[in-house]
Amino acid sequence: MSEITLSKAQIRSLWLRSQGLHEATYFGKGPKAIVKAIKHLGYVQIDTISVIERSHHHILYSRIPDYKTSYLHQAQNKDKTVFEYWTHALAYIATEDFKYFINDMKRRKKNPWYSTVTDADIKKAMALVKKQGPISIRDVNDEVLVEKDHPWASKKPSKKALQSAFNAGDLVISERQGMLKKYELTNRHFGWTKRPKAATAAEVLDYHLDRALRSQGVVSVDSISYMEKVAHKKEILKLLQARVRQGKLIPVKAEGVDKVQFWIEPTHLDEGIDDAGDLTHILSPFDPLVIQRKRFNMFFGYDHRFEAYVPKEKRKYGYFTLPVIIGDQAVAVLDLKTDRQNQKLLIQQWSWLEKHKSQANKKLIEQELQRFEKFQLAR
Repeated sequence: MSEITLSKAQIRSLWLRSQGLHEATYFGKGPKAIVKAIKHLGYVQIDTISVIERSHHHILYSRIPDYKTSYLHQAQNKDKTVFEYWTHALAYIATEDFKYFINDMKRRKKNPWYSTVTDADIKKAMALVKKQGPISIRDVNDEVLVEKDHPWASKKPSKKALQSAFNAGDLVISERQGMLKKYELTNRHFGWTKRPKAATAAEVLDYHLDRALRSQGVVSVDSISYMEKVAHKKEILKLLQARVRQGKLIPVKAEGVDKVQFWIEPTHLDEGIDDAGDLTHILSPFDPLVIQRKRFNMFFGYDHRFEAYVPKEKRKYGYFTLPVIIGDQAVAVLDLKTDRQNQKLLIQQWSWLEKHKSQANKKLIEQELQRFEKFQLAR
């Protein structure tokens, strides 16, 4: 099939559907919806900022109406259906996709991040975990403390050893207590007598492409290879071209976007375009719909500003601003903060985007804020 042209509205609709944001219960309800959502999205980014509920919980809340933070803990620690590892950032990933990350683990074992961590340091940390079971950095008490080399570092040298073993795939994060990580032997955590066989390089490329097609609907080389190197993008382009020849993909031109080539699966076109309606989402800045800032701006017309590390006097929208979607429109940006002591959600700043200020939109956002506040204060 020859190249087709889609409007930005059509692409927004397809993207929202692919993100599970086109209806309230697309992934279902309860703990089982967690792995379904994470598998579909490919991964859910983890972040430490906690002025409101942390991003990984926020992302899942936006797609699972009855979401509780205990659901994610259950999936990671009890059911073991999700695990943590590196995508473009640290993220939750479906355990059935573990094999696609084994080569990355091997690479990081061969080329570790920390030059000061020795093999002996790692063996000592591994032996401690093997003897004691899952441990956190707080369980290591027999060390000579050192000065931090950056704000997020630890004075305990063993933290880097534990992190190195995690990067290498020998340890897994078995649970989080807040942001405190507990490390366990990977095979013991999953009950594996033998590690899954690593995916081949070709299988990993297929995985990256399929993940993007599933979660984005309409894809480009850059959207598939977000934060990847040029070599990866070249291989993805070859794979896209091969699938076009096989009739599995259709080239797409986006109306008003001249310099970017897109692709879509024919089945997406057969499904038709959804009516956006007035479903309202207050999204995390790390939400997979928002995190690729150029793509989000391309189709939603809003270039999200992450201003947490910008000096206060230079901020336009606020410290930790959340884009608000009504239907298929980005209509506002909210800077929110949870006052946990007084049990209320604070609106630090409410900024309307373009010509979206209206009583109808305000009412929809206020209704969603009531639900959002209950989620923030659930603990």
